Amino acid sequence: MGVRRKAREEALQVLFGLEFNPRVPEVAVAEFIRNREEIVEDDPYLGRLVVGVWRRLEELNELIRRHSTNWRLERMAVVDKNILRIASYELTAEMEVPHKVIINEAIEIAKKYGSEDSPAFVNGVLDRIALESRPDQMAEDAGAEEPEPQDQDAL
Repeated sequence: MGVRRKAREEALQVLFGLEFNPRVPEVAVAEFIRNREEIVEDDPYLGRLVVGVWRRLEELNELIRRHSTNWRLERMAVVDKNILRIASYELTAEMEVPHKVIINEAIEIAKKYGSEDSPAFVNGVLDRIALESRPDQMAEDAGAEEPEPQDQDAL
């Protein structure tokens, strides 16, 4: 497992805990790291994700609300909601990370931790968020996928 994937999965665990026991996110991250079963080198990306999501929680929640048609945030599974928050944060704040990587990572984490329907749900919501937050990248992707028009005379 890559370092960033591990940070995302650990951020999901920390945010899940904060959902039920709100406190200072930096403290929650420090406690999580201290209580890890394995000794691993500390990755600052974990803290950046948790603190970034927690500080922008209302903004991210509103973004998710706008793009999750027929689903109220309050009715979403806690795991799905926090996967969406992490990926939404990355899509809007971690511009050096390609949107395709963010979305694919979120889908893989949803497969591992969510329900059977989670990956498709997460993918649909994040595609709409990416269209809003990274329109240039999404347009490039759409243009790259279109086949080149063929010269009818050459056929």
